[in-house]
Amino acid sequence: MDSINIKNLEIFSNHGVLKEENVLGQKFLISAEIFLDTQKAGKNDDINLSVDYSEICHTIKNIMENHTFKLIETAAEKIAQTLLTEFEKIDQITIEVKKPWAPILLPLEYVSVKSTRKWHTVYLSLGSNIGDKQKYLSDAIEKIRSSTLCKSVKSSDFTVTKPVGYTEQDDFLNCCVEMKTLLSPHDLLAFTSSIEAEAKRERKIHWGPRTLDIDIILYDDLIMSDDVLTIPHIEMANRKFVLDPLCQLNPYAINPALNMTAIELYKSLPEMLI
Repeated sequence: MDSINIKNLEIFSNHGVLKEENVLGQKFLISAEIFLDTQKAGKNDDINLSVDYSEICHTIKNIMENHTFKLIETAAEKIAQTLLTEFEKIDQITIEVKKPWAPILLPLEYVSVKSTRKWHTVYLSLGSNIGDKQKYLSDAIEKIRSSTLCKSVKSSDFTVTKPVGYTEQDDFLNCCVEMKTLLSPHDLLAFTSSIEAEAKRERKIHWGPRTLDIDIILYDDLIMSDDVLTIPHIEMANRKFVLDPLCQLNPYAINPALNMTAIELYKSLPEMLI
């Protein structure tokens, strides 16, 4: 991927754990490696097809001068998130915040924090089988679209499917959502759980009826599992109601744990499920 680099932008501002640092201020040096596709801009000699590094520098300056952070980790996070959300052509960014006058009473060149953040490609599965199913799904998608930490949100068609596991319940309305997000896997889980909670989702019966269910199916090519989250979703390869709408959005989305595309997984479902 192409990149634009800004090295050691000097800014005087008020950040630090000590009260004196917040009052007196000090010098900070900010570097940014900005990843984006510059080919069209280069071929057409058109700044509108790239990003204006002058504008980026002034955005960083405004963040550093108009906020007071205890930690340079927070400064780096704020700068990265702001640039990624305000400059749509940026795919990934690495921010380094250097503190040359760090008050540690020892000689040093500087202390720094370097953070890399990017837009992640995510697929979600949504389902509802209580009340106004279509409204629950539509409202959830709208809440995702309204988040500044999500973009390029696309939805498959809504499809009616039979319940799995606990079958003594109404049919489900399902869909898949494709999007880009800055949220980490666990922050994304917290976000989707908050949307479920707003829909008054209750967990009384395993695989039971629900107003809204949102599962993280794929997150880039990540493979992970802990006490609260498994990615790719452990049941995606066995679920027509996941694979059918996923194939509508991207039949070549890859489950990295199985090294199979969505369409390959769909075709490998038992005949009774297709």
